[in-house]
Amino acid sequence: MSNDAKWIIGTVVVLAGLLSAQINSGLAGLNRRIDDVSQRIDDVIRHFDQRFDDVNQRFDDVNRRFDDVNRRFDDLSGRMDRIEARMDSLDERLRAVEVAFGKIDQRLLTLERVILPGPEPPE
Repeated sequence: MSNDAKWIIGTVVVLAGLLSAQINSGLAGLNRRIDDVSQRIDDVIRHFDQRFDDVNQRFDDVNRRFDDVNRRFDDLSGRMDRIEARMDSLDERLRAVEVAFGKIDQRLLTLERVILPGPEPPE
């Protein structure tokens, strides 16, 4: 083998070694960058999970408040039902009083016709 061929083969071997080292170095750097991106993605996911937990907690608080408001409306509805029943009872009692006054008025008119003299006839 000639000296030039040995020199070319040696150069190719050295260049292949350097290229291999460069590729390995680049791959290691690429792996580090991928690991960094993965870590950042994990951080973002953790951050959003925490935010979603906060939002869910707030929704739970709002739901509890709505439940309390619904309970209060139910209590108010029950009270209104009782007031309505009392009003119906008062209406019935008032009708009974009206009927009794009507009977008294009718009796008074009857007594007036019987006891009090009528108008004198014109002369």
